[in-house]
Amino acid sequence: MSEAPANPRPAPGKRISFALAVLMHLGLAALLLYGIRWQTHKEEAVQVEVVRAVPPAPTIQPKPEPKPEPKPEPKPEPVKPPPKPDIAQKEKPKPPPKPEPKPEPKPEPKPVVDPFKEQLQREAEQMKQRKATDAAAQELANMKAQQANTAKAGEMDKYKNAIKGKIRGNIIMPSDIKGNPGAIFEVTQLPSGDVLSIKLTKPSGNPAWDSATERAILKSSPLPKPSNSELFQRTLSLTFWPQED
Repeated sequence: MSEAPANPRPAPGKRISFALAVLMHLGLAALLLYGIRWQTHKEEAVQVEVVRAVPPAPTIQPKPEPKPEPKPEPKPEPVKPPPKPDIAQKEKPKPPPKPEPKPEPKPEPKPVVDPFKEQLQREAEQMKQRKATDAAAQELANMKAQQANTAKAGEMDKYKNAIKGKIRGNIIMPSDIKGNPGAIFEVTQLPSGDVLSIKLTKPSGNPAWDSATERAILKSSPLPKPSNSELFQRTLSLTFWPQED
């Protein structure tokens, strides 16, 4: 509640009431004077209308004037920074994103070791290795045997050619041979090369050629020996042609 001022001013209504009261009293006094004067001249009854004075108007206390609300102070406008040059406004290139570290793989659980199973696996591996070794050894042996057989066949051919060469040197060619008929003889000999027997297994068709060859075999005894005693054969199958390369 606001306090009353120290020196209150008189209300304007009060002064008006006071002035009206003064005027009414003055009017009433004038009427009285006029009535007295009028009675001195005439004896007529004078009716005086008494006017009741108007009571003064009640004093109205003036309402205190509302204080003006303080106006809000204007906010200072923000100072705009000076525009930056174009070079400064350009954004710097962003660095490339760093590769995310890959999670380390979790170690796999170790399998349960079965000693019996491991033993079986070792034995199977050893068996496999032995088979491979045996196969390689057999292949090598076959190769060596083939080479030996080839060499033996070559030595055997040399041995037979030596025998046939000696026998052909002792053949007396018949005069009535026509063509190139071949005769096969089976010759049995001793390790010393001495001829034991001669058998004509396939005649040539020319008896003169067959007889001349058989005589030459007997005359060539003892026959040439092989360079290797293992190549010796007790029975030999020999073929003879009148015209050989």
